[in-house]
Amino acid sequence: MNRKLDRFDVALLNLLQADNLATAEALAREVALSPSAIARRVRSLREDGLIEADRAILAPEVTADRLRAIVQVQVHEHGEGKGIADLRRRLVARPEVQLLLNIAGSVDLLLLVVTRNMAEFNAFADTYLSSDPAVRRYETSVVKAVVKQSPTVPLDDGDVGR
Repeated sequence: MNRKLDRFDVALLNLLQADNLATAEALAREVALSPSAIARRVRSLREDGLIEADRAILAPEVTADRLRAIVQVQVHEHGEGKGIADLRRRLVARPEVQLLLNIAGSVDLLLLVVTRNMAEFNAFADTYLSSDPAVRRYETSVVKAVVKQSPTVPLDDGDVGR
């Protein structure tokens, strides 16, 4: 990122994370800039790649019947040439994989996998985990309930000038 954030950018990014459809007029009621200045800033934040995407977050009643599983994956070898890079590429390409993290500790990857039911999850796990030579082992925990889910990252004064 070449652009340095100022306090107006930070405020706008926080507001847009809460409601990315907010109009420049609505944002101007919260940020001490004119609607036209806000529109220019928001356009610039998008052009500079600081706003990566605009997505719809579905209501729980639309997705409540889905099976969600947290999967911890331990790989055989950590070197990029040893298959973990290919494994990550395959997992990233799967729509069932909602989250893929490289982590430190006793496991190497953490996944959030969403499927319609256990049969679909088992098919996913058999195809993309059990049969992958890079995977040493994996352990699955089924999510009983989503208590909080937030894609926002709170920004504050510590982000100004970054």
